[in-house]
Amino acid sequence: MSRQHARTALVTGGNRGIGLETCRQLSRAGLHVVLAARDLARGQEAARGLRGAGGTIRVEELDVTSGKSVRECARRLADADVEVDVLVNNAGVYPTDGFLSMSEETLDHALDVNLMGAFRTCRAFVPAMARRGYGRVVNVSSGLGAMTDNVPSPAAYGISKAALNALTLVVSSAAPPSVKVNAVCPGWVRTDMGGSWAPTSVEKGADTAVWLAQLPDSGPSGGFFRNRRPIDW
Repeated sequence: MSRQHARTALVTGGNRGIGLETCRQLSRAGLHVVLAARDLARGQEAARGLRGAGGTIRVEELDVTSGKSVRECARRLADADVEVDVLVNNAGVYPTDGFLSMSEETLDHALDVNLMGAFRTCRAFVPAMARRGYGRVVNVSSGLGAMTDNVPSPAAYGISKAALNALTLVVSSAAPPSVKVNAVCPGWVRTDMGGSWAPTSVEKGADTAVWLAQLPDSGPSGGFFRNRRPIDW
């Protein structure tokens, strides 16, 4: 991909963990990257270690729990003539409460971040992808939200990721074939969220998301992937 024709990818929750590594790998691949973070200062600090790796890095303040924040970010990018070709919905939370001890507030927050955050960004950026005839959307989900595994995870997390999988199917059906919309299970990854004992490196955890972000026109849409292979919902 030539720098002149490089695509632009926006990654939510891009200041740490899988999000930061996704930014790094996409930048190395030559894409321009919008590193979106709820805390602008943390986003700027994270970007310092990425610049010079490949494509350009732009930092944007973006709180996926706020429709206003998402709309303002989209407006700033449009005003700067930045077209988002790739959207990686990585921002997420991992509450560990069991169902019988889980509060309504815990479930509300998990759904607000893990489901509604992706809904808000898809509503903000997918229509323009459809108009331009190109787009890639990657929803960072989890096998712990798979219905085939009986949603075996902590309650709020599993429910919210199962809902994110459903959103993936809905958006992929609504979008034209030129916009590929998929979900990814990165596995159990060594991050602040996954813990230092997790078996999967952050580089490996980001790999499938980066692959889905660069699918060719013949690539799949409406799928759920781990290690670049389809898995059951």
